[in-house]
Amino acid sequence: MRLATWNVNSIRARVTRTVEFCVREHIDVLAMQEIKCKTEQFPYAAFEEAGYHVAAHGLNQWNGVAIASREPLEDVEIGFPGMPGFEKGKEGPDLPQEARAIGATVDGVRVWSLYVPNGRGLDDPHYTYKLDWLEKLRQYTAETLAENPDLPLALTGDFNIAPTDADNGDPTVVEGATTHVSPPERAAFAAFETAGLTDVVRPLIPTGYTYWDYKQLRFPRNEGLRIDFILGSRAFADAVQGAEIHRNERKGEVPSDHVPVVADLDLTDAGDDDDLPMIFG
Repeated sequence: MRLATWNVNSIRARVTRTVEFCVREHIDVLAMQEIKCKTEQFPYAAFEEAGYHVAAHGLNQWNGVAIASREPLEDVEIGFPGMPGFEKGKEGPDLPQEARAIGATVDGVRVWSLYVPNGRGLDDPHYTYKLDWLEKLRQYTAETLAENPDLPLALTGDFNIAPTDADNGDPTVVEGATTHVSPPERAAFAAFETAGLTDVVRPLIPTGYTYWDYKQLRFPRNEGLRIDFILGSRAFADAVQGAEIHRNERKGEVPSDHVPVVADLDLTDAGDDDDLPMIFG
């Protein structure tokens, strides 16, 4: 299985580029974030013509997630149990949930496409929401793997966190002044290790960014962030044979500000290899 995650930053604006990437790179499963359309507005036909099944969840022109797969998608789930909601200026347990999580099973692998809240500012309610969202996701993941420790499970997507200083090359992203690099955010990311997950790409590709802001020549200057990840359970990590960060997808006509991150799995040879390090930083 060749699994990719990509914040496409509007699927309707970049559908041709996205499908062409999937076909060219022989992607079996693509997790997408920021599709920026309602579910019924997703360009299903372009994917279906290329041989993909699609499950999408979008509510408006913001956020939105989807999964495309060459094999049928089973047990599609919108949002994870316990996922908190958000509405500016309001508090409480019943706030509306945003379109930030969709899960499906493909060939026995449970895949989640996740668009973690941005946080906006260290003193913004959205920052508190982000930390709560991540903790609820960690709790759900830990419970899932406690019940089924041999499940090949992947949390993929835009985590809006640069876990280490090496993941931050953007001079405007500064600890103590901006989100994405604050100690609580980094701790929330690292906590997924306690849930039984590992970053399956970093051991194979230790350095490299996945996002560059459109502003101020961030890409030509390589002032980027590594914020897009594939976190896998032990059964998933044992199957990983290779990984890629497709930096060149930030080039050319109408690029997203993110690039695809890919993991190659051999699900027929996922033994008990304990050599893959648990690297979160």
